[in-house]
Amino acid sequence: MSVPRPAAPAPARHRTVVIADDSAVVRGLFARWLGEAGNAYVVAVAGDGETALAHAARFKPDVLILDLDMPGLDAASALPRILRESPQTGVLLAATLNEHNTRLALECMTKGAMDVVSKPPSRAGMTLSLDFRSEFLLKLGNIAQPGPAPERSPDPAQGQAGLRALAWATPRYLLIGASMGGPRAVARVLFDIGDALADITTLVVQHMPPLFTASFAEQVTSQVGAPAREPCDGERLARGVVYIAPGGRHLGIDRRLGHLVARVDDGPPVNFCRPAVDVLFNDAARHLGAAALGLVLTGMGSDGTEGAAALRQAGAAVIAQDEQSSTIWGMPGSVVRARHASVVTPLDEIGGAIRALLRGGSPA
Repeated sequence: MSVPRPAAPAPARHRTVVIADDSAVVRGLFARWLGEAGNAYVVAVAGDGETALAHAARFKPDVLILDLDMPGLDAASALPRILRESPQTGVLLAATLNEHNTRLALECMTKGAMDVVSKPPSRAGMTLSLDFRSEFLLKLGNIAQPGPAPERSPDPAQGQAGLRALAWATPRYLLIGASMGGPRAVARVLFDIGDALADITTLVVQHMPPLFTASFAEQVTSQVGAPAREPCDGERLARGVVYIAPGGRHLGIDRRLGHLVARVDDGPPVNFCRPAVDVLFNDAARHLGAAALGLVLTGMGSDGTEGAAALRQAGAAVIAQDEQSSTIWGMPGSVVRARHASVVTPLDEIGGAIRALLRGGSPA
C-alpha cells in the first residue's frame, strides 16, 4: 500500500492506546512496537469486541487498534458503540485483507474508523516486515498526534461566502483527492451532490490498496446511486460516471483520437503514493483547464498541492476541506498554506455547493 510519509511532529505527551485483537501474539507485538517508539502508552488490551468496548468506555483512549476478525461482537457492530462511548478516540483497523475483510473495513470507515493497516498473512511476516511496522506506526502516529494547527493562509475565501464566489463557473469535470478519512468524506460529498452527478464526469484518487478500490466503487454505487467503477486505460470518459483510481495504479487523463480518456499506468510513486492526486490534477490542468473543479479532502501528507497549483494556473477552481471537519488536515492544509485553494469549507457544505454550481444556482 502506498503511504504518504510526512515528518511527524514530536508529541506533547504520551498518547493512550487500547489494542483489541484476538491474537495474544499480535497484541504483544503491537504493544512492544509502541513501547519501543516511545510516544504511546498501552492502557489496556482486549481479545474480543465486548472487552474492547468496555475498555473504550473506561479509558477513553486516544487511539483504539481494532482487529476486524474477533469473536463475539465484530468490528462493524462494535465500532459505533465504541465511538458513542468515547467520541474522541481515533480507531485504526488492523486486518489481513481479503475480499470479505476489505468490504468490512470499508463499512467500518464509513462508520467512523480513520484508516486500516493491512497485516501480513503470516505471523512471521508481521514480525519480520519492516514496511508493515513502519506503516503501522506512521498511521497510528498521525491519528494520535495531529500536532499543532498549521498557520493558515489568509487568502482563500471561507465557507459559503467563498463557495458563492465560484458560481460564475460551471465545471464539467470534478476531480477529488483524499487519503486518511477519505472514504467517508468522498461518499458524503458524492451523496450530497446526488442526482446532479449525472451532469458531470467525476474522477477520484483515494489512497487505497488494490482490493479496496473495487469494493469502494461498489459502495459508492450503492450509497450514492451513481455508477462508479475502476476505469481501464484508454476508456473514454463519460458524463455521469464516477471513476475510482485503481489501487496501486495512477489515474490520469489523456486525449486520444480526439477524445478524453482515462490514463491508467504503473508509473513510479509520486509523493510516496500510487495512485497520486498530483498525477490526476496535473493531467486535468493540461487537458481540461477551467472546465475542471478540484477538491482536496482529508488526508495526511501533501499529495495534491503541486497539482492544485497547476489547476489554478489553468483557470480551474480548487476547494479544500477545512481543518475542523478533516480527519487529518495534511493534504488540504498543504494546499491552503501554499495558497492554491480557491475556497476552504466544511465537509457538510461542499456537496450542496457543488450541486448548486452544476445546476446553475448559487450556493445557499
